[in-house]
Amino acid sequence: MKLTVDGLLVYFPYDYIYPEQYAYMLELKRALDAKGHGLLEMPSGTGKTISLLSLIVAYMIQNPHHVRKLIYCSRTVPEIEKVLEELKNLIKYYEKSQGERPSLTGVVLSSRKNLCIHPDVSREREGKLVDGKCHALTASYIRERHERDSSIPICPFYEGFNREGKESMLPYGVYTMDDLKQYGADRNWCPYFLARFAIVHAEIVVYSYHYLLDPKIAEVVSKELNKEAVVVFDEAHNIDNVCIDSLSVKITRRTIDKSTAALQQLENTVAQIRDEDSARLTAEYEQLVEGLREAAMARDTDMVLGNPILPDELLNEVVPGNIRNAEHFLSFLRRFIEYIKTRLRIQHVVQESPAGFLKDVSSRVCIERKPLRFCASRLASLMKTLEIPDPSHFSSLTLITHLATLVSTYTKGFTIIIEPFDDKTPTVSNPILHFSCMDSSIAMRPVFSRFQTVIITSGTLSPLDMYPKILDFNPVIMSSFTMTLARPCILPMIVSKGSDQVAISSKYETREDVAVIRNYGQLLVEIAACVPDGVVCFFTSYLYLESVVGAWYDQGVVANLQRHKLLFIETQDSAETSFALINYIKVSFRLFFI
Repeated sequence: MKLTVDGLLVYFPYDYIYPEQYAYMLELKRALDAKGHGLLEMPSGTGKTISLLSLIVAYMIQNPHHVRKLIYCSRTVPEIEKVLEELKNLIKYYEKSQGERPSLTGVVLSSRKNLCIHPDVSREREGKLVDGKCHALTASYIRERHERDSSIPICPFYEGFNREGKESMLPYGVYTMDDLKQYGADRNWCPYFLARFAIVHAEIVVYSYHYLLDPKIAEVVSKELNKEAVVVFDEAHNIDNVCIDSLSVKITRRTIDKSTAALQQLENTVAQIRDEDSARLTAEYEQLVEGLREAAMARDTDMVLGNPILPDELLNEVVPGNIRNAEHFLSFLRRFIEYIKTRLRIQHVVQESPAGFLKDVSSRVCIERKPLRFCASRLASLMKTLEIPDPSHFSSLTLITHLATLVSTYTKGFTIIIEPFDDKTPTVSNPILHFSCMDSSIAMRPVFSRFQTVIITSGTLSPLDMYPKILDFNPVIMSSFTMTLARPCILPMIVSKGSDQVAISSKYETREDVAVIRNYGQLLVEIAACVPDGVVCFFTSYLYLESVVGAWYDQGVVANLQRHKLLFIETQDSAETSFALINYIKVSFRLFFI
């Protein structure tokens, strides 16, 4: 259907529209007209996604000089695929109504793991392994070696894209992950690098939150995106947590051990190169003298190497003299790692500010703040110079440098907490250092200042007044819409006693009681036996989920559940959870623990 929203002709690919969808579009258009930011809440299942896409695409077509790009951010791969499916339906409706396809290109960007088509690399299930193997086949120095010795393997798909793909543009249309993989396979082009190249020119980009909010990724992926863009954060009820996680670092004793081993390997490599090819290290030193921007960091694999996480104003400074020399820098890192190791020898919880941490570092091991700021970039430059075949093996050391850069860059909005025990092993000594961001607005501030319109939307944003405060912005529109249709599909019930008449409650004081856990399990078995379709069981935390499910295994509850339903369990691994959700949807009789 076609409708007019405040003077704007909108193509809507369905025969009916909810009143709240129309009201949602009106508010959205107000934000676009004002070139400001907005907060919009509308219940799940009422068509937020297609409302957003229909209105913004119509606005882009009719006002191309005001809005040139739509950047649509969602959380998980299934949600991203759903957005692309709706976008395809919308473009088909335009083509059916107008007789021609609109001059728009929509493309998705995801990780190498989801887009790789190399027969060997794509077999790996872990993202870090895929990234490492990809780098070992596509790095510039690997390709230079291949030119001298053809027996050294390189990626034919990357070579095909580098040779032909950069000279061509994607035809108009919407490209899902499968579409990109097929398109790349047909032309012998790498779908991942094709997507990285295409998002700069595409009118519609769909990808994960982290490509904008995580500074280590945004510096590489989103740097060239058009400023006359509308950014949509969908399912954004936990966007503050995403912002906090993107700027937080966790260091364990295992991280220290692995980074120490990686540092030793780097020292050996530097010593070997110093004997064989000292000109390479000398050239890097001279580049660093000129400034950080001229450090010739590899752009084809930056997401693996670890990127600068400094504000732009600091990137113009030169690298401090005491870490320009490779040996001096590695010695500097070793002192910093040894300092962290001593800080992890504690018997009680310690909390301090970044300023206090820096003061203690300076007094104990004579490390100043300025060289710490450049640790992440200096390590990335050195690893490129050393031509490390698989930088993923140095991820722990990269994490240490990220801690050094962050703690010396941000003094406000962060705290450092050192605990003697990890939550998962509260009785075993396992010290852990948290560098925690306490202010989510730090990660969001560059997004609000750079793009003309940012829309934060979800089914649950109440209370709306909270988000402008915690994200530190002034919305031009802020509205909440309710479901206007009566849908008797929910039966709320409160169960206070189990079948044995023992009181059951989710209160913290009683939730660990064996009788409470058993009664909850028996209640779930009875529900699973009589509910014909899927069942979702919610827990208060991942830790409590693991505890209860473990008890249910011992009590035989899980065995009884599996007589009626297939069992799926959410984990903190987003890839595993996405895979579980996909399979949960496919199965008729299923149970999901979340």
